[in-house]
Amino acid sequence: MVPGPSPAPSAGIVLRPPTGAAFRFDPGALCLELLVTGGPGEFRRWESLHGPADLVAWAAGSRLSPAPVPEVTDAEAGAARRVRDALWRLMLARLAGEAPPREAVAEVNASAAAPPLVPAIGPDGARVWAPPVTGAALLSTVARDAVALLTGPHLDRLRVCEGERCHLVFVDTSRAGRRRWCSMERCGNLHKVRALRARREREA
Repeated sequence: MVPGPSPAPSAGIVLRPPTGAAFRFDPGALCLELLVTGGPGEFRRWESLHGPADLVAWAAGSRLSPAPVPEVTDAEAGAARRVRDALWRLMLARLAGEAPPREAVAEVNASAAAPPLVPAIGPDGARVWAPPVTGAALLSTVARDAVALLTGPHLDRLRVCEGERCHLVFVDTSRAGRRRWCSMERCGNLHKVRALRARREREA
């Protein structure tokens, strides 16, 4: 089972928005990294989990170490989209102070009930994932991470970026608990630029 949310050096995933430069986004938890692949409703336009290869690519860029290379079926790719959409509904309900949707809870619990990725010591002494490394095992690991987040001590640190038109969700693992932005490279910097421009206009 993957531990609960924790900071790590250079943790996070690289996002490449349609406008602006690429930036690193650390949502603080594995399950929240899956949200950037699309989602229900308005997030459908960002869909990137079209098939098995896309889930494999996501795993390669995730915070899992070493990066797993799962064998993924079409059915497992579809399950990944359902789990991701359920995670969105759970996170948005929590941010809105609402009760978790039952269907979303059932979806995540069903995935968490499957055998997860299991770490092992490889022949050379390095950490590896014990076979079978499947799409279902990957999703179970993600779902268990979500359970750890939604039932653990970091739940009150769940945030949505305060950037204009930014919907990225993260768990604030900073000591002070004052994180506001998905990334200082992106929304934090844009805020600074806008604030500076507004101040100059007031002083003009």
